[in-house]
Amino acid sequence: MSSTTEQATGARTWSVAEHLDDILTAVQPLEPIELNLLDAQGCVLVEQVTVPVALPPFDNSSMDGYAVRAADTERASEASPAVLTVIGDVAAGSSGTELTVGPGRAARIMTGAPLPPGADAVVPVEWTDGGTGAGPARTMAPHSASPQGSGGQVRVHRPVTPHAHVRARGGDVCAGDVALEAGTVLGPPQIALLSAIGRPAARVRPRPRVVVLSTGSELAQPGEELAAGQIYDSNSFALAAAAKDAGAIVYRVGAVTDDAETLRATIEDQLIRADLLVTTGGVSVGAYDVVKEALTSVAEEEPEEREGEAAEATEGAVGEDAEQAVHRAHVDFRTLAMQPGKPQGFGTIGPDRTPILTLPGNPVSSYVSFELFVRPAIRAMMGLADLHRPVVRATLLPPHGAGDEEPAPLTSPEGKRQFLRGTYTGGERPEVRPVGGTGSHLIGALAHADALIVLPETVTKAAWGGEVEVVLLG
Repeated sequence: MSSTTEQATGARTWSVAEHLDDILTAVQPLEPIELNLLDAQGCVLVEQVTVPVALPPFDNSSMDGYAVRAADTERASEASPAVLTVIGDVAAGSSGTELTVGPGRAARIMTGAPLPPGADAVVPVEWTDGGTGAGPARTMAPHSASPQGSGGQVRVHRPVTPHAHVRARGGDVCAGDVALEAGTVLGPPQIALLSAIGRPAARVRPRPRVVVLSTGSELAQPGEELAAGQIYDSNSFALAAAAKDAGAIVYRVGAVTDDAETLRATIEDQLIRADLLVTTGGVSVGAYDVVKEALTSVAEEEPEEREGEAAEATEGAVGEDAEQAVHRAHVDFRTLAMQPGKPQGFGTIGPDRTPILTLPGNPVSSYVSFELFVRPAIRAMMGLADLHRPVVRATLLPPHGAGDEEPAPLTSPEGKRQFLRGTYTGGERPEVRPVGGTGSHLIGALAHADALIVLPETVTKAAWGGEVEVVLLG
């Protein structure tokens, strides 16, 4: 990583790709742990799972009906039903060995119940009279309310073939089969399979714990009364929601005032529960840019001092004050060739060298920066292969409500990659329309966008009807 001192001299402007590559090179997947199945949802499996027992583990009925010998029903019809003697019930959860179905006999059987010895097929109850001696049955009478149901006779109106309505042992997966490969993302179907084969837990890369905090003395929390000069803190809520959407476990910290010591103390308090820290605000060139003030002093140390700190990093931070702990850091503040989101910071902090990304404070800037840099970092820490939002090509159309007169083309500063909010329509001919202006404070427009329109560094004007790159946010 380039040093903050180099950036202070204005020697370099980073591209979006360079900054992202630097982050992804430094961020490592978290160490695997064993998690209960529901806690493992959304995580990446790190081991191959094989099936210990066949699934299903025994032949069982897929219908409520009668377990029979198929040969006993081969001549059955509405006019001339096969009449079988009912020898009892086989319920789900029973062993299935209590009854043996011999010639001319049948056993009432419930869905999921094991096929009893002697039977080789199941007749659905709707194909019988249900043991009532009347017409076709619609349902099976409850066991407790039907003494004649588990005995007496049943008339079968339609024939069945061997194995009809029977789920064969191992018909889903066999013992020794590979159930799931390492690298599988555990969604509800995978959780279902693991539980079905008796696995109570899975070894996965856990969700990273992400701490989000915003800075600014002007920020009030929603629900509070605004004082003069204050605005509500939206960034920490937006980024916390975005981090959760990316797969993280999120801790949102209320806005920190523009005081370097307070910020250092807050960061020190949060390090114990953070795999990744994300701040918003205080990274530009203003006199009150507290994040830069709090975290740049380490960059002014001599390299030997920094190496010495690195050697001591494995020692506990017990007893050191917040400033000393935060000074165990290396954070670069950079100028990026992008709009919005020009000021960015990235590095590590604390005794465990926890990654930290410092984002600009304007709401649109911080959200775009999150999508481009923080979301991929979170997903890389989870061990996911797919780090990025989908990118497509679409025809650029004027905003809705532009009127009959075509508006001026979109413009972009030369040498900067611009990200504009848009609404996307898919289909055979995908289209995208800008929504809202280019201002990085326009939250209302952001709330109605589901895509980012990308204008590369070499593009200064994008005509309506042309094709553009689009990042899909939804």
